[in-house]
Order: sequence, then structure tokens, then C-alpha cells
Amino acid sequence: MAAVERLFIGGEWVEPDGGHYEVIDPATEAVVGLAPEASRAQVYEAAAAARAAFGAWSRTSPQQRAALLDRAADLMQRDFAAHAELAQAESGATTATARGMQVAVGVARFRRYAKGALEPVEQGLPPQINEAGPMGKAGVLGALAVRQPVGVVTCITSYNNPWANPAGKIAPALAMGNTVVVKPAPQDPLSVYRMAAALAEAGVPPGVVNVVGGASAEVGAAAVDSPDVDMVSFTGSTAVGRQIAEVCGRGMKRQLMELGGKGAAVVFDDADLDAAVAGIGTTYSFYSGQICTAPTRVIAQRGVYEALVERLAQYLARLPVGDPRARGTVVGPVISAAHRDRVESYVELGRKEGARVVAGGERPSALERGFYVAPTLLADCTPEMRVVREEIFGPVVVAVPFDEEDEGVALANDSDYGLIDYVWSGDVARAFRVARQLRAGGVGVNTVGRNMEAPFGGFKRSGVGRDVGSYALHAYSELQAIVWAG
Repeated sequence: MAAVERLFIGGEWVEPDGGHYEVIDPATEAVVGLAPEASRAQVYEAAAAARAAFGAWSRTSPQQRAALLDRAADLMQRDFAAHAELAQAESGATTATARGMQVAVGVARFRRYAKGALEPVEQGLPPQINEAGPMGKAGVLGALAVRQPVGVVTCITSYNNPWANPAGKIAPALAMGNTVVVKPAPQDPLSVYRMAAALAEAGVPPGVVNVVGGASAEVGAAAVDSPDVDMVSFTGSTAVGRQIAEVCGRGMKRQLMELGGKGAAVVFDDADLDAAVAGIGTTYSFYSGQICTAPTRVIAQRGVYEALVERLAQYLARLPVGDPRARGTVVGPVISAAHRDRVESYVELGRKEGARVVAGGERPSALERGFYVAPTLLADCTPEMRVVREEIFGPVVVAVPFDEEDEGVALANDSDYGLIDYVWSGDVARAFRVARQLRAGGVGVNTVGRNMEAPFGGFKRSGVGRDVGSYALHAYSELQAIVWAG
């Protein structure tokens, strides 16, 4: 019997006004569970509950907030296996990804922001000596910069990680004394309700955390335009982010936007090609390319271009595609039939634009059910091609050659996006020189790894603001200046 979830509003599990809809397993096309469909009125009710809870929650001590987040992490860890099984079923992630990158990272983020709740929020500023004048007599003025909670934060989460992404919003927001309205992605929302259940069991006060989901765009719209909402934290497409930003602009609501990406991987002649291939290959091996930080746009210097394309093709040939629950599977399905069709349409577009299909390009024939896309490599691409310019969000890599360093930098920067780029070179000085010239919020030098205390966010259409580490605490707070006469 598939699980039937309810909304979580004001500390109560509530029947949805819009009934339920089916959540589908991308690997088997079976029904995983029934997710609730909130009405606009219920979303507004959740925001009002968060507003009512804000005063008391924002006045709790950092130690109280830290203890609650730690308890929630303990409870999530207690049910780790069940959570990973559900996350895999609704997202299509491989077992390693569901366990290690989804649930484990979600738990780790709650623990990180339990510590974050205890970080200092006050910074003393140098005293200022003022001469006598229109503003008063001479004196010394002291000042403090104090971080205060923003208020009610709407957290709209992405489908590609139903644990780490919501945790990365909810935990720092709560740590700073905010209350939250969470609107999970419609494709895989069930995990977020399990996260809410853990928070409820941990003792989160009524109204501090509310979860209101649905497949209708109206649910997300209400979570943004509610007059009780002070800030919107959104992870998703640039197109939707632009719509949200327009509403936030009219209401002067604070924003944190982590949007699309088209990561450039600049590979120089002196690069370690094995390392570069392994890094670029994560586009295929991590959640079937449904990741905004993926190095999907390979910009390779002419001296290694053909060798790199050949090695990437060989790498692809060794990737097992199939059931994400099976031992050894590296590439599972994409999230839905509609998204599979979208990715495949881009591959066909690449053919028409003149790209050379080196590998992939056809639906895996041996897999009768599930939303599978063959890992694909498109070579000999040119900068004006749509497959080079637009985010595909699937297991598709495009390759473009360049000659001189300046040309490589220009090609990398010739994009509407700027989330994370990558540089591979044996000359570390050059790699860092190039990294400083890339218009991206992050740059990996000879690695696709991330330091989880480093700021995360994008330039250009890849987003607004920064989070991760202590930067998330800053994102979910306002600065207040307190000045006094000494």
C-alpha cells in the first residue's frame, strides 16, 4: 500500500483541500506514494502559522535551537535506511547517491547548522570620534553589527535532491531564528514530509516548520506572494526564478536564488586527461546529469581535444545504465517521462545543429520501463549552438575546441550562466590565473570536489546570493546596526 501523506501546518498534519496525486518511481514507473495537493488558502494558512510562531521562536536561545536541530538529525539518522529507500524510489537516484549524497548530506547539514546556531551574531566595529556639530556634541560613538532573523522564509526546493537541498534551506533558516514554509518539488516531495516528521518528533514548536506541497504551480505562487512571507529561498530553473524574483521585487521580499548552470570545463594541453575525464564524467555518474553544477560544457585546447573526446567516449562505454537499485549501476533514470523527452529533444537538436554524436544519442533499448536516457557526448560543437548555450539538465556533454588561453576564457564566459566552472591544467599558476577570469560563483581547479564551507551561488542568470557554510547563516539574516554614545 503506497503511503498517503498530509500537509504539515501549524504543528498539525492536515488533509489537503486538493486531494492527492501520484508520485512515480522513475526507474519502474510504479506508484511510490500519494502526495498532498494544497489549496492557496492552505498555503496562506501555513504562512500565517509561521508568522504567528516567529516572535517566540526568534527569541529562543541559540542553544535551544542548536539542541533541536541536533535532535532532528539524530532522528533522521535513526531511520536512515527507510529514508534512503524512499528517496531512491521517488527520485530515481542510485543506491550510493540516495544514501551518501541525499540522506547523509541532509543529516550532516542539520548537524552543521546546529553548530551554526552557536556562531556569533554580533561584530564590534571601531569607535568613531565625532566633532561637535548639528548632530550633537563631541563624543565617541560605539557600534555593533548584529545579525537578526529575516522572518518567515519560504523554501522552494529542487527535485534533484529531496534531502540535501531542503536541509540546506530549513536548517540554517531555523538556526538563525526564522520560521519556514517549505514547498517541496512536486516530483519527489515525500522525503520532505519525512523530514518534517523528524522535526516534529524532535519538538519543533507549532508553526515554526510548515510543509505545503502540490503539483499545481498555484501552490508555489501562493508560497511566494503570501503577505506573511518575508523571504523566498528557491532552487530551480532560471525561468521560474525570474518569475519569483518579479513577485519578490513588488513586495520587497528578500531572495536567495540558486538557478541554472552550464558549467564550463576548460581543459588545457598540459592537463591530466584521466583526471579531467573522471571529473567531466560526473555529469553522467551523478544523478544522470540532473545537477546544476555539472561540467557539461567541455572547452578543450586543440592539442588534447581529440584525445579527450576519445577518452570520454571510452569512459561512457564503461558506464552501466539501468536499475538504480542494482549493484554496480552508475547511471539511473531521469526524473520523469516529460524530462526524458526534453533531454532527448536536445540531443536531436544537437544533431540538426551539426554536432557529432560520439556516444549515446539513442534511448537504451534493453530497458522497457523507466525514464532512461543514454549518456551522450556531442563533439565539434560551436558556441552559437543551443546545446552549448542552454541548460539540458541531463546526461549530455558538449565539446568545443579552442587554441589560445584567452580564447578558452572567452568561450567559457560566453554564457548566460555562471554557477560553477572548472579548469584542468598541469600549470597551477595558469589554472589559478584562468580561474580568476571566469565569471562564475565557483571554480574547481583540477577537481569537481566542493569545500562545504565555501560560498555557493552564481553570477549572471545562475542566481542571487550565496549560501553553504556560514554564508547560509548570513543569507537567512538581516544586518542591524546598533550605535551608542560612549
